Amino acid sequence: MRFFNTSGPIVPADHYHVPPLDRLDLEELLRLVRTKRFFTLHAPRQTGKTSALFAFRDLLNGGSVGEYRAVYVNVEVAQPSREDRRSAMREILGELGSEAAETLGDPLVDRIWPEALERRGPGGALREVLSRWARDAPAPLVVLVDEVDSLIGDTLVSVLRQLRAGYPHRPRRFPQTVILCGVRDVRDYRMESEAPGAQISGGSAFNIAARHLRLGDFRESEVRSLLAQHTEETGQAFSTRARDAVWEQTQGQPWLVNALAAEACFEDRAGRDRSREIPLAAIRDARERLILSRAAHLDQLAHKLAEDRVRRVIEPLLTGADHRRYDAADLDYVRDLGLVAQEGNPRVANPIYAEVIPRALTAVVEDDLIEETAWYVDPESGRLEVARLLEAFQQFFREHSEHWVERFRYREAGPQLLLQAFLQRIVNGGGRIEREYGLGRGRTDLLILWPRGDVVDRAVVECKIRHGGLDRTISAGLVQTGEYMDRCGAREGHLVVFDRNPGRTWGAKLFRRDEAGPAGPITVWGM
Repeated sequence: MRFFNTSGPIVPADHYHVPPLDRLDLEELLRLVRTKRFFTLHAPRQTGKTSALFAFRDLLNGGSVGEYRAVYVNVEVAQPSREDRRSAMREILGELGSEAAETLGDPLVDRIWPEALERRGPGGALREVLSRWARDAPAPLVVLVDEVDSLIGDTLVSVLRQLRAGYPHRPRRFPQTVILCGVRDVRDYRMESEAPGAQISGGSAFNIAARHLRLGDFRESEVRSLLAQHTEETGQAFSTRARDAVWEQTQGQPWLVNALAAEACFEDRAGRDRSREIPLAAIRDARERLILSRAAHLDQLAHKLAEDRVRRVIEPLLTGADHRRYDAADLDYVRDLGLVAQEGNPRVANPIYAEVIPRALTAVVEDDLIEETAWYVDPESGRLEVARLLEAFQQFFREHSEHWVERFRYREAGPQLLLQAFLQRIVNGGGRIEREYGLGRGRTDLLILWPRGDVVDRAVVECKIRHGGLDRTISAGLVQTGEYMDRCGAREGHLVVFDRNPGRTWGAKLFRRDEAGPAGPITVWGM
């Protein structure tokens, strides 16, 4: 039985998959190879880059093309050597030799690279090996270099400059095409040497790249096709709402799609009963387990949140601040990581990441809170008393906000994050929170979903920072809260206004007002 793949390149015999070549502009790639171009291909981690490179290599070596000698090499083996160029080049050349022997049955590289390294040193050995190999090859060479951005400093500069030096001699004395693949586009690399003050840009070290291509996420039709493969093979269908939820929650991010489906169909005991349809609830439960599991894919993204260039993009998203403060290079970097959507105004790439980000940022606080869910649940009706919960938070915020907000790396978003940590601690006991962020709207949207038997209570909590007059902030917030309530079908709404002005007393900041909104009553909380 095949299964959903969440680790490593796809194996068609083992995995449900979207054919890798279908995800590429194959006509453009072949044109670049035939016209002897060097180019780059980049995409976030676990998007399918390596599977695509394998498939393209095999196409060039056989099938309808078969007029080239193509080899794939992963240079990540040299990462532990860092800027020890000789050690790193030894690993790279050894890996290239092994791949050439295994893929093409060609022992030349393995035979010549030790002598080339000894004679030319790390600054010239790669160029000499590729030159001698190209002269001896019976067909033009194509070299696909994966994980190139795992190299750093002088090692990376040396590799790029040797490739650039050989470029004029292709295809008779150098590979016809070299493809560099990684998370980031080479023109955006900043390669800082350990030598004091030494710095060079990737674009200048590899300025012979003809195109900079990006591998995108799955399209909605491809997500549906992937899920349909499971149905065809096992007879187990996804309900329409479950299938739609996979797309909505992942927005086609390949690892998330596979992980969510694998969790629902293989890890969940009920899901392993092939006579049962996969319902919407199974996808929701799988989403929560996936987030709580801190899988490596999600953990890597959470780790990136500590970087200042990531914070400078994500923090305004969390607060709803104006996007005009963004640095274009920071935004490109966060998009390359896959945290932010590629197109349109900046937004978190998908709802699962939108959930992972605040949980990762508030974990330091949430575990230390002493609040218990039972304190805020009506024992007779089972209803979550959101107003009582916010009243408790208001007092908590007055007593502890200065201490707790300082613990956040994202201090501008500290009040919103502290509220989310407080709510998450309580809601974890039986419900869930859905979050929406958007630039320029000056707000964070939270929707609390609390199941009670066959009924799901919905409560909107809107967060705003006071800018200027209080009445103006509240007036705009009431409209926004009402619109969000209407869109979510919520009858209960709360508007939380944080006043960051240190010159105002707590007596002036703290208040509660009950207002009438277009979709139902709205309680305004000042903090």
